[in-house]
Amino acid sequence: MNTCGNCTTCSSADKVLENFIAKVDVETSHHRVETQSIKCGFGQQGVCCRLCANGPCRITPKSPRGVCGANADTIVARNFLRAVAAGAGCYLHIVESTALNLKKTGENNGTIKGVNALNHLAELFDIEEADMHKKAILVSEAVLKDLYKPRYEKMELTEKMAYAPRFKKWQELNILPGGAKSEVFDAVVKTSTNLNSDPVDMLLNCLNLGISTGLYGLTLTNLLNDVMLGEPVIRPAKVGFKVVDSDYINIMITGHQHSIFAHMQDRLLDEDIVAKANAIGAKGFKLVGCTCVGQDLQLRGEHYKDVFSGHAGNNFTSEALITTGGIDIILSEFNCTLPGIEPIADEFQVKMICLDDVAKKANADYINYSYEEREEITLKIIEEAVKSYSDRRKNVGINIPMDHGYDDVITGVSENSLREFLGGTWKPLVDLIASGKIKGVAGVVGCSNLTAKGHDVFTVELTKELIKRDIIVLSAGCSSGGLENVGLMSPSAASLAGDNLKAVCESLGIPPVLNFGPCLAIGRLEIVASELAKYLGIDIPELPLVLSAPQWLEEQALADGAFGLALGLPLHLAIPPFITGSKVVTKVLTEDLKDITGGQLILEDDVIKAADRLEEIILNRRNSLGLA
Repeated sequence: MNTCGNCTTCSSADKVLENFIAKVDVETSHHRVETQSIKCGFGQQGVCCRLCANGPCRITPKSPRGVCGANADTIVARNFLRAVAAGAGCYLHIVESTALNLKKTGENNGTIKGVNALNHLAELFDIEEADMHKKAILVSEAVLKDLYKPRYEKMELTEKMAYAPRFKKWQELNILPGGAKSEVFDAVVKTSTNLNSDPVDMLLNCLNLGISTGLYGLTLTNLLNDVMLGEPVIRPAKVGFKVVDSDYINIMITGHQHSIFAHMQDRLLDEDIVAKANAIGAKGFKLVGCTCVGQDLQLRGEHYKDVFSGHAGNNFTSEALITTGGIDIILSEFNCTLPGIEPIADEFQVKMICLDDVAKKANADYINYSYEEREEITLKIIEEAVKSYSDRRKNVGINIPMDHGYDDVITGVSENSLREFLGGTWKPLVDLIASGKIKGVAGVVGCSNLTAKGHDVFTVELTKELIKRDIIVLSAGCSSGGLENVGLMSPSAASLAGDNLKAVCESLGIPPVLNFGPCLAIGRLEIVASELAKYLGIDIPELPLVLSAPQWLEEQALADGAFGLALGLPLHLAIPPFITGSKVVTKVLTEDLKDITGGQLILEDDVIKAADRLEEIILNRRNSLGLA
């Protein structure tokens, strides 16, 4: 904890941010952690049930069953499945919106910035069509058709996207998903009062939802966005609060649905729009990234250099970012938009607009995004931004800590850009792993939270420990925002790596932690894993590859995790996902799953012990592959 006067804030791996927050005069999440430090033990273990009027029931040794007779195993599995279903639903909402936007782009002969990405999807889906816009329509319709199938009809694109040995395994386990939205609906039904009481069945259902989440909500969202917004290109970029330029009208973006404001980001550069900013003394408009949609814009930043100022930070930097005074309007369209920003936005006179009612904030205007009305919506947002800038700048001081962040973060890493960087083949990476210069690969992904040692603390410390052991780290999600803001995604971070990995990084001019961008890009890591496994002729669980979501936060992270376990990956969490109250659920996920999918949940709240476990798995897999 950091104490300043009467205020106490949680620790952060980002010390510049921590010191800045300690001095602000408003309450943030970093302050509220202390007042919420006492947790409900029943909730932490997952043994509280409030599904009916006989409850809430709490399972204890003296009361091992609820009023209805449900035991700890049933209650924990039910709560867990319901959380995974909610997380899957969030991601499926994103891919649905993205597919609908691509469909409208095709129908209206809109701009297609990723022709290669569109051709790749059409080939993958066996679509033959020469016209690019008709091809975009057919691709989007194929995705939507799968999403809207009933549960008893299997989705057709699953086999086309999945790595063949994994698809075969899922088929054997009978966990291939039917229509994705129907699967979420039926999971909610299954977890209702006096219905399913089989914990193993419910855990298998979680894997089913994980597949829908991973292949559709994650992987396909990325690929569809590549078509509309352009493919990632590796480049250096600026990050942190220093990206905010007070000479511009600054639009802070939060959420996950990049395609929703694609029209606006292009329009902001047009002469007539820039003239509106010039008329009130601003140089123009800038988009300031915050949360995952900022990471997505950063990923594609090569295409948006003139309008995107950079990524300021992850979800738990957003409150502090507003207090700098440099933000003039907040545009939101999905989650990671903290309720805590509302009073701060009011105090700093920052206008808030939401474009999707799932992200409606109490003090925000709601504009229902419609592709057909995108021009009118864009002009409305611009008018509000101009008004907000004009009204607030004469009343609010600017205090931007220009020492926060870095100027040389390497971003734009994707499955394609990384392969191209390696010469168009995975052979150089495989050779480095085979020779032991890179011991293995760790995906350190997911959210940021304030309870696993503090803001991004576990994520940063574990990453440092892994690279010190010559394990290269790939990151996607809010974890990336934390890692880049402390310099681990800058080339100079090579000095923190083990001798072998350091030499590799210095020779290639890369950092030991590669930035894949938003949480959606966890789907890109799956593509990398699949392509490496295919190159080697093995299944994914045989790769010297491990996964950690040390500071997972939301239900979406649990759906991500279910996908990782379905892929057969070891998954480390620093905080248990509310399952420890059930011996059956805990045993299935931490032990038995190894013989089912090859995956395994690792619960470890000590950084060194977590690194030891992950390194041990990598070494065992190297030995199994006959590598020294």
